[in-house]
Amino acid sequence: MSDHPTSPLSGAEHEREERPRSQQSKTSSQSQRSRTSARSDESTPLLLRNGGDHQHDTASTAASSLRSRQDESPNDGKEKRRWPTIVALSLLSAVVIVILGLGFAAPAVVQEYAKEAVVFEPTDLSIDSFTTSGVKARIRGNFRLDASKVQRKPVRDLGRAGTWIARAVESRPSYVKVRLPEYDDILLGTALVPSLVVDIRDGHTTYIDFITDLEPGDADGIRRIANDWIDGRLGQLRVQGKADVALKSGIFSLGTQTFSEILEFKGKDIPAIPQYNITRLNFHEVKLPDSQTGMAADVSITMYNDYPVTFTVPPLGFDILVPGCAPEGDFILLANATTGEIQVLPNQDLNVTVSGIIRRLPDTLTAVCPDKKTSPLDVLLGDYIHGVDSTIFVRGGDAPVGDTPSWISELIKGVIVPLPFPGHPFDNLMRDFSMANVHLSLPDPFAEPGSPEAQPQISATVKALVNLPKEMNFPVSVSRVRADAEVFYHDRKLGLLDLHKWQEANSTQVEAQGDGQPGLMVESIVEKAPLSITDDDVFSDVVQALLFGGRNVVLGVKANVDVETETALGKFLIREIPAEGKVPIKPLAGNGIGSFAPKVGDLRILDTTRTTFLIEAKVNMTNPTNYSATVPYVNINMLSNGTILGFAVARNVKVIPGQNDNILVIATWEPARFGGQKGLDTGRELLSQYISGYNTTLTLRTHNGTIPMHPNLGAALSSIEIEIPTPKLDPPKNPNHPDWDEDDRDEKAPRFIDDATMHIFSSTATFTLLSPLRHSTIFVTHINATAYYNHTDPVGMIVYELPFVVPPGATTSPGLPVDWSLDSVGYQAVKQALGGTLKLDAKATVGIRLGEWEERVWFTGGGIGARIQI
Repeated sequence: MSDHPTSPLSGAEHEREERPRSQQSKTSSQSQRSRTSARSDESTPLLLRNGGDHQHDTASTAASSLRSRQDESPNDGKEKRRWPTIVALSLLSAVVIVILGLGFAAPAVVQEYAKEAVVFEPTDLSIDSFTTSGVKARIRGNFRLDASKVQRKPVRDLGRAGTWIARAVESRPSYVKVRLPEYDDILLGTALVPSLVVDIRDGHTTYIDFITDLEPGDADGIRRIANDWIDGRLGQLRVQGKADVALKSGIFSLGTQTFSEILEFKGKDIPAIPQYNITRLNFHEVKLPDSQTGMAADVSITMYNDYPVTFTVPPLGFDILVPGCAPEGDFILLANATTGEIQVLPNQDLNVTVSGIIRRLPDTLTAVCPDKKTSPLDVLLGDYIHGVDSTIFVRGGDAPVGDTPSWISELIKGVIVPLPFPGHPFDNLMRDFSMANVHLSLPDPFAEPGSPEAQPQISATVKALVNLPKEMNFPVSVSRVRADAEVFYHDRKLGLLDLHKWQEANSTQVEAQGDGQPGLMVESIVEKAPLSITDDDVFSDVVQALLFGGRNVVLGVKANVDVETETALGKFLIREIPAEGKVPIKPLAGNGIGSFAPKVGDLRILDTTRTTFLIEAKVNMTNPTNYSATVPYVNINMLSNGTILGFAVARNVKVIPGQNDNILVIATWEPARFGGQKGLDTGRELLSQYISGYNTTLTLRTHNGTIPMHPNLGAALSSIEIEIPTPKLDPPKNPNHPDWDEDDRDEKAPRFIDDATMHIFSSTATFTLLSPLRHSTIFVTHINATAYYNHTDPVGMIVYELPFVVPPGATTSPGLPVDWSLDSVGYQAVKQALGGTLKLDAKATVGIRLGEWEERVWFTGGGIGARIQI
């Protein structure tokens, strides 16, 4: 045999154990079993066989087998090239049998010699043309006998001598039939081998170049083999080639001999489906013959051909199938596909162009499977967008394409090949995620626990620019969306936003700019989506940042979005699209919460006790943000200098951007309950400063009863203290100055004492008092006051223990006795101002009673305009 290292019929002795076993028999008396292995394959497989049928096992078994075959790789490049494909067996069997038959013109010894010494090195295999019944294949190679490969010396010597005498042997045209013994002896194919003349002398090489007609055999049987191969059940395969060959040497006819060769393949001898790479995928709309619109898919695939074969594959038709609901063999026809001509060249990439058309989406594809929540389309798209490899199935079409011979369609029809369909993870699917017209609704305290109304709710206009994959080149619109979203702040989970209800949406196609991707602007109005706070501390940080941070608070949103889309194929759902975005929330403008500038428009005393009173107030304020809120119920503590003085309750409050009027608030003044004597003292000090015109503030702080359904949330927010200016009480108009407004008032003058009249002769004084209470009467029960001129010079003192009434509006006090400081500079200033006015200051302790509640407060005021009369 040949010393050539890659020779298919040669090699070192230790390699023979790994090669397919070969059995040879001859029907004449000279037939005997071979004692050594004969290789039936070449240094390079002749044909790349691709195809198969899967009708007996599950789709998952086929897909698993396919992936495992594609992952297999030979030990090295040389070994990889040794394995022929099954399609080439017909040709190889024909060549080997005919050439081996030349040695049978000699006695049995020469036959043994020829069997061991024969070497055939194929150099090229190409398909010359496809015929109506098969193919014309051209085979080229080098034939020789190598005596050094013969093991027994007597056989080697006699064979060398006998073949030297014969010199050459000629075979007549003959048919080689290839069968599979283990598959009921089905006919794999038939090859017509033309007449061949070869030199059989040791070391002499004959170049062989011939064209043979190949015809496929039993199509059903071939599909059956393909099924087992695809499903991984083809552990081994025995192929038998049989031929009746007429031989002659020179002018001597050697008769017709029947030859049989059995080749056994197992393990890695059986070829694997080649690796392929999808280089282009493009979806676009297409007009169908019935004037309907369908979806076309153009796919470009490359794979490497490392076999020495040259041929052109004619156009072929296929059906594209996807798994259905049933776990076994339930396929749904998705599209029809055709391939263009495929030019196969040795040791080069081959490019395959596939065009498929989806005419409509079958109902079985979009319908939800029994006992499941998803449809077959949901599963397919879900795997794709999450980057999970799935499996589609390619089935040979029934009808020929163009001029393709019908026998090819007959051969591949019904053959189902599972192919991996790689997923495409969309890591940056959404960009420019934003929320406008945000409205926050706090929980309803009377709602059923666990219901949406028992959670904070958000309404907003949500906008998102969705990146469209470059493969999508067709119009698409979004009609509805829904999602379950997680909300994060600084990578800490804040809560869950429940958008499981369908929300109406509309979309606009956005063209790609520069090197960017095309997009789809989706806008949806979200109505009352429950926000479940899962971490109260994180929520507290968010609120604090909004109130005092002075810059945007950025919330992260991660969601799985279900989208109802409309395309040329109709409406269908895409479930669980991963979406991630940032939602910037603007902080409170200006001075934080102080920018709300609350003012009391009306105030009514509802109830009183000795140390408490209940107030109903209508508050006017300005909301400087773009956000609105609905507050079914909120209870918040009021503090001064860290001491709780009472609490305020608001119900069914709706806050909108801009001006908000007549917000009803019920406040309870109860300092003794929360702070005892310290509380009473603190409350007295606050009231004294307030009526004296000081810029006082109140501190608002939540507690575990602020939001009854979420006590933990109220407790967490209690670490945030909101300081607001004490709401101003607007006094009524002074009848003595009906044309005055706030700009005309002396800002240093007390707001509740408008002016005074001092009578020198009677030593009395009267005051015009402005009560801010429109519905309640105030009683002044005690006065101990001193008037000053120029802030420090006493003018006189008033001590009065008789109660008098201050009704709503403006009123004049009774004449209060004045004890003049006769020797003071202040008294002299009063006398000099007789008949005119004088600006005086005052310091006083005043007793006030309101219903049952009574308190003594201090008062300081400056710039009181006093008219001096005799």
